[in-house]
Amino acid sequence: METVQTAAAPYLRVKQYLKTQLAQGRWPPGALMPSEAELVARFGVSRMTANRALRELQVEGLVERVQGVGTFAAQLAPVSSTLTIRDLHEEIESRGHRHHATVHLAREERTGAALARQLGLDLGAPVFHSLIVHHDNGVALQCEDRYVNPAWAPDYLSVDFTRTTPTHYLLEVAPLWEAQYTIEASVPTEQEARLLDIGRNEPCLVVVRRTVSRGVPITIARLVHPGSRYQLQGRFSP
Repeated sequence: METVQTAAAPYLRVKQYLKTQLAQGRWPPGALMPSEAELVARFGVSRMTANRALRELQVEGLVERVQGVGTFAAQLAPVSSTLTIRDLHEEIESRGHRHHATVHLAREERTGAALARQLGLDLGAPVFHSLIVHHDNGVALQCEDRYVNPAWAPDYLSVDFTRTTPTHYLLEVAPLWEAQYTIEASVPTEQEARLLDIGRNEPCLVVVRRTVSRGVPITIARLVHPGSRYQLQGRFSP
Protein backbone atom coordinates (compact mmCIF):
# COMPACT_ATOMS: atom_id res chain seq x y z
CA MET A 1 0.00 0.00 0.00
CA GLU A 2 1.30 3.46 -0.93
CA THR A 3 2.34 5.88 1.76
CA VAL A 4 0.97 9.42 1.46
CA GLN A 5 3.12 12.07 3.07
CA THR A 6 1.50 14.79 5.13
CA ALA A 7 1.97 18.44 4.23
CA ALA A 8 1.28 21.83 5.74
CA ALA A 9 -2.12 22.15 4.07
CA PRO A 10 -4.55 19.55 2.65
CA TYR A 11 -4.24 20.75 -0.95
CA LEU A 12 -0.43 20.59 -0.70
CA ARG A 13 -0.66 17.00 0.49
CA VAL A 14 -2.74 16.08 -2.57
CA LYS A 15 -0.59 18.15 -4.91
CA GLN A 16 2.71 16.71 -3.67
CA TYR A 17 1.42 13.14 -3.96
CA LEU A 18 0.42 13.71 -7.58
CA LYS A 19 3.72 15.45 -8.41
CA THR A 20 5.70 12.60 -6.88
CA GLN A 21 3.76 9.97 -8.78
CA LEU A 22 4.14 11.93 -12.03
CA ALA A 23 7.90 12.20 -11.48
CA GLN A 24 8.09 8.45 -10.91
CA GLY A 25 6.24 7.79 -14.16
CA ARG A 26 3.03 6.36 -12.75
CA TRP A 27 1.04 8.37 -15.30
CA PRO A 28 2.87 8.73 -18.62
CA PRO A 29 2.17 11.77 -20.81
CA GLY A 30 -1.44 11.70 -21.98
CA ALA A 31 -2.58 9.22 -19.32
CA LEU A 32 -5.84 9.85 -17.48
CA MET A 33 -5.21 10.81 -13.85
CA PRO A 34 -7.44 10.49 -10.76
CA SER A 35 -10.59 12.57 -10.82
CA GLU A 36 -11.53 15.13 -8.17
CA ALA A 37 -14.00 12.62 -6.72
CA GLU A 38 -11.30 9.96 -6.46
CA LEU A 39 -8.94 12.39 -4.72
CA VAL A 40 -11.69 13.42 -2.30
CA ALA A 41 -12.28 9.78 -1.37
CA ARG A 42 -8.57 8.92 -1.10
CA PHE A 43 -7.43 11.89 0.98
CA GLY A 44 -10.59 12.78 2.87
CA VAL A 45 -10.52 16.38 1.62
CA SER A 46 -13.17 18.65 0.13
CA ARG A 47 -13.81 18.84 -3.60
CA MET A 48 -12.55 22.45 -3.55
CA THR A 49 -9.26 21.26 -2.04
CA ALA A 50 -8.83 18.57 -4.69
CA ASN A 51 -9.68 21.09 -7.40
CA ARG A 52 -7.06 23.52 -6.11
CA ALA A 53 -4.35 20.85 -6.16
CA LEU A 54 -5.17 19.93 -9.76
CA ARG A 55 -5.49 23.55 -10.82
CA GLU A 56 -2.04 24.43 -9.48
CA LEU A 57 -0.53 21.43 -11.27
CA GLN A 58 -2.26 22.66 -14.42
CA VAL A 59 -0.80 26.16 -14.26
CA GLU A 60 2.63 24.63 -13.57
CA GLY A 61 2.27 22.71 -16.83
CA LEU A 62 2.25 19.24 -15.25
CA VAL A 63 -1.30 18.27 -16.16
CA GLU A 64 -3.90 19.16 -18.76
CA ARG A 65 -7.58 19.43 -17.79
CA VAL A 66 -10.43 19.03 -20.25
CA GLN A 67 -13.81 20.09 -18.92
CA GLY A 68 -16.25 17.21 -18.78
CA VAL A 69 -13.54 14.68 -19.70
CA GLY A 70 -10.85 14.60 -17.00
CA THR A 71 -7.28 15.41 -16.02
CA PHE A 72 -4.36 14.10 -18.08
CA ALA A 73 -0.61 13.96 -17.50
CA ALA A 74 0.98 16.68 -19.64
CA GLN A 75 3.73 16.34 -22.19
CA LEU A 76 6.77 17.45 -20.17
CA ALA A 77 9.81 19.24 -21.54
CA PRO A 78 13.20 18.15 -20.13
CA VAL A 79 13.85 21.69 -18.86
CA SER A 80 11.18 24.14 -17.82
CA SER A 81 11.09 27.62 -16.40
CA THR A 82 7.77 28.51 -14.82
CA LEU A 83 6.16 31.57 -13.35
CA THR A 84 3.12 30.26 -11.53
CA ILE A 85 -0.22 32.00 -11.98
CA ARG A 86 -1.71 32.12 -8.50
CA ASP A 87 -5.11 33.25 -7.39
CA LEU A 88 -4.38 36.42 -5.40
CA HIS A 89 -7.21 35.69 -2.97
CA GLU A 90 -5.64 32.33 -2.09
CA GLU A 91 -2.16 33.84 -1.95
CA ILE A 92 -3.26 36.46 0.57
CA GLU A 93 -5.26 34.05 2.71
CA SER A 94 -2.37 31.57 2.75
CA ARG A 95 -0.49 34.20 4.76
CA GLY A 96 -3.32 34.35 7.28
CA HIS A 97 -4.44 37.73 5.94
CA ARG A 98 -7.85 38.94 4.77
CA HIS A 99 -8.52 39.60 1.08
CA HIS A 100 -11.21 41.85 -0.25
CA ALA A 101 -11.78 43.33 -3.69
CA THR A 102 -13.34 46.58 -4.86
CA VAL A 103 -14.85 46.48 -8.35
CA HIS A 104 -14.53 49.87 -10.01
CA LEU A 105 -15.61 48.81 -13.49
CA ALA A 106 -17.30 45.81 -15.15
CA ARG A 107 -18.83 46.40 -18.57
CA GLU A 108 -18.91 45.47 -22.25
CA GLU A 109 -16.92 47.70 -24.59
CA ARG A 110 -15.79 47.69 -28.23
CA THR A 111 -12.23 46.82 -29.19
CA GLY A 112 -9.79 49.31 -30.63
CA ALA A 113 -7.13 48.23 -33.11
CA ALA A 114 -4.41 47.29 -30.58
CA LEU A 115 -6.72 45.34 -28.27
CA ALA A 116 -8.37 43.55 -31.20
CA ARG A 117 -4.94 42.29 -32.33
CA GLN A 118 -3.98 41.14 -28.83
CA LEU A 119 -7.19 39.18 -28.32
CA GLY A 120 -7.59 37.96 -31.90
CA LEU A 121 -10.89 39.81 -32.33
CA ASP A 122 -12.29 41.91 -35.15
CA LEU A 123 -11.97 45.66 -34.85
CA GLY A 124 -15.01 46.95 -32.96
CA ALA A 125 -15.97 43.51 -31.63
CA PRO A 126 -17.40 43.33 -28.10
CA VAL A 127 -14.96 42.74 -25.25
CA PHE A 128 -15.47 42.56 -21.48
CA HIS A 129 -13.54 45.08 -19.35
CA SER A 130 -13.07 44.96 -15.58
CA LEU A 131 -11.08 47.17 -13.21
CA ILE A 132 -10.59 45.73 -9.73
CA VAL A 133 -8.41 46.66 -6.77
CA HIS A 134 -7.36 43.82 -4.46
CA HIS A 135 -6.60 44.53 -0.80
CA ASP A 136 -4.53 42.66 1.78
CA ASN A 137 -5.76 43.39 5.32
CA GLY A 138 -7.29 46.61 4.03
CA VAL A 139 -4.17 47.78 2.15
CA ALA A 140 -4.37 48.05 -1.65
CA LEU A 141 -2.02 45.44 -3.11
CA GLN A 142 -2.93 45.16 -6.79
CA CYS A 143 -4.80 47.15 -9.43
CA GLU A 144 -6.10 44.67 -12.01
CA ASP A 145 -7.16 46.13 -15.36
CA ARG A 146 -8.43 43.20 -17.47
CA TYR A 147 -9.99 42.59 -20.88
CA VAL A 148 -11.67 39.25 -21.62
CA ASN A 149 -12.65 37.51 -24.86
CA PRO A 150 -16.44 36.97 -24.48
CA ALA A 151 -16.31 33.76 -26.51
CA TRP A 152 -14.39 32.04 -23.70
CA ALA A 153 -16.25 33.53 -20.74
CA PRO A 154 -19.74 34.67 -21.82
CA ASP A 155 -20.92 35.00 -18.20
CA TYR A 156 -17.91 37.04 -17.05
CA LEU A 157 -19.85 40.23 -16.30
CA SER A 158 -22.40 38.41 -14.15
CA VAL A 159 -19.74 37.04 -11.75
CA ASP A 160 -19.51 38.64 -8.29
CA PHE A 161 -15.82 39.53 -8.14
CA THR A 162 -16.10 40.56 -4.52
CA ARG A 163 -16.52 36.84 -3.79
CA THR A 164 -14.17 35.27 -6.34
CA THR A 165 -11.30 36.60 -8.44
CA PRO A 166 -11.21 36.84 -12.24
CA THR A 167 -8.18 34.52 -12.22
CA HIS A 168 -10.06 31.83 -10.29
CA TYR A 169 -13.13 32.13 -12.51
CA LEU A 170 -11.22 32.09 -15.81
CA LEU A 171 -9.15 29.05 -14.81
CA GLU A 172 -12.44 27.25 -14.19
CA VAL A 173 -14.13 28.08 -17.50
CA ALA A 174 -11.10 28.22 -19.83
CA PRO A 175 -8.31 25.67 -19.18
CA LEU A 176 -5.03 27.56 -19.44
CA TRP A 177 -2.47 26.30 -21.97
CA GLU A 178 -0.07 29.23 -22.29
CA ALA A 179 0.68 32.54 -20.57
CA GLN A 180 2.85 35.31 -21.96
CA TYR A 181 4.33 37.92 -19.61
CA THR A 182 6.05 41.24 -19.67
CA ILE A 183 7.35 42.54 -16.34
CA GLU A 184 8.75 45.98 -15.71
CA ALA A 185 9.38 48.55 -13.01
CA SER A 186 7.35 51.67 -13.71
CA VAL A 187 5.32 54.44 -12.14
CA PRO A 188 1.52 54.15 -12.01
CA THR A 189 -0.89 56.12 -14.13
CA GLU A 190 -2.80 58.87 -12.39
CA GLN A 191 -5.83 56.57 -12.06
CA GLU A 192 -3.77 53.64 -10.73
CA ALA A 193 -2.06 55.86 -8.14
CA ARG A 194 -5.44 57.07 -6.93
CA LEU A 195 -6.94 53.58 -6.74
CA LEU A 196 -3.88 52.16 -4.94
CA ASP A 197 -3.63 55.20 -2.64
CA ILE A 198 0.03 55.82 -3.49
CA GLY A 199 2.09 58.71 -4.81
CA ARG A 200 2.12 59.38 -8.54
CA ASN A 201 5.88 58.73 -8.65
CA GLU A 202 6.00 55.67 -6.40
CA PRO A 203 7.80 52.74 -8.09
CA CYS A 204 5.51 49.87 -9.05
CA LEU A 205 5.89 46.36 -10.40
CA VAL A 206 3.79 46.14 -13.55
CA VAL A 207 2.93 42.74 -15.02
CA VAL A 208 1.11 42.49 -18.33
CA ARG A 209 -0.16 38.95 -18.80
CA ARG A 210 -1.85 37.47 -21.86
CA THR A 211 -3.29 33.95 -21.59
CA VAL A 212 -4.18 31.62 -24.43
CA SER A 213 -6.18 28.39 -24.49
CA ARG A 214 -5.98 26.01 -27.45
CA GLY A 215 -4.33 28.77 -29.46
CA VAL A 216 -7.13 31.28 -28.84
CA PRO A 217 -6.51 34.35 -26.62
CA ILE A 218 -8.63 34.41 -23.46
CA THR A 219 -7.64 37.54 -21.60
CA ILE A 220 -5.05 40.27 -21.24
CA ALA A 221 -4.50 41.94 -17.89
CA ARG A 222 -2.35 44.80 -16.59
CA LEU A 223 -1.49 44.09 -12.95
CA VAL A 224 0.04 46.98 -11.03
CA HIS A 225 1.59 46.45 -7.57
CA PRO A 226 3.17 49.09 -5.32
CA GLY A 227 6.83 48.10 -5.14
CA SER A 228 6.95 48.50 -1.37
CA ARG A 229 4.03 46.11 -0.85
CA TYR A 230 4.58 43.24 -3.29
CA GLN A 231 7.21 40.67 -4.22
CA LEU A 232 7.09 38.54 -7.36
CA GLN A 233 8.42 35.01 -7.07
CA GLY A 234 9.25 32.48 -9.77
CA ARG A 235 10.89 29.08 -9.95
CA PHE A 236 13.34 27.35 -12.25
CA SER A 237 13.56 23.57 -12.17
CA PRO A 238 15.96 21.43 -14.24
